[in-house]
Amino acid sequence: MTDRQRLFGVEVDPLTMDQTVRRCLDAVRDGEQLEIGVVNAAKLVNMRRDERLASAVAGCDLVLADGQAVVWAGRLLRAPLPERVAGIDLFLRLLAEAESAGVPVYFLGAKEEVLERMLLRVADRFPGLKVAGGRNGYFADAEQESIADAIARSGAGMLFLGMTSPKKEIFTAAHGARTGANVVHGVGGSFDILAGVTRRAPRLWQRWGVEWLYRALQEPRRLGRRYVTTNAAFLLMTARELVRLTPSATPANRSR
Repeated sequence: MTDRQRLFGVEVDPLTMDQTVRRCLDAVRDGEQLEIGVVNAAKLVNMRRDERLASAVAGCDLVLADGQAVVWAGRLLRAPLPERVAGIDLFLRLLAEAESAGVPVYFLGAKEEVLERMLLRVADRFPGLKVAGGRNGYFADAEQESIADAIARSGAGMLFLGMTSPKKEIFTAAHGARTGANVVHGVGGSFDILAGVTRRAPRLWQRWGVEWLYRALQEPRRLGRRYVTTNAAFLLMTARELVRLTPSATPANRSR
């Protein structure tokens, strides 16, 4: 078990993509449950403003660095993380592994038409995948328990939540165990990308850590101001933490 790194008061697992996939497959094989949380710059900012979100993420069995900015901040703040484990990349890896191993999966999230388009594309891409079921992500809080029970009855070994934060984290914290799925992974807007509704940033943009900018350019009115605000807050958080970690100058040093 790798020791977690503490970053902005959040315990993050320093795992590579391959290590994460192995942990998930081990959970399925051993009949254990693994709830996965991911953090990026925006979520770390929002966790300081939303106690329910912070508590839900902290309660996950694995917390992974979904954003490149988190990896860079970890290096700067002496909490190194080996690499970014992007939620959508983990999602695709797990679908491929589930297809190979015959593990049934369940998809919960997105609008009904987006979910249906995604299921068609998933069937083309992973023809041997066993889909235990799917449901759109538009439901009242009072329906959560019955939805979790339906997932449990489906026999799904992996559950993917295509919902926004904090809804997916709160659902996982409250009902993840009830679903009976061995792996519960919140994948955010990945359903929209697989359905072809939105496009993912090119690899170069991802490596530069500006995937957020690519998304903002696609939906400037909805996302532009949000990303600018949260990114500025994240930079400020990082600067303050760096100052806190930097030893104060000694009197001898100041006199030189």
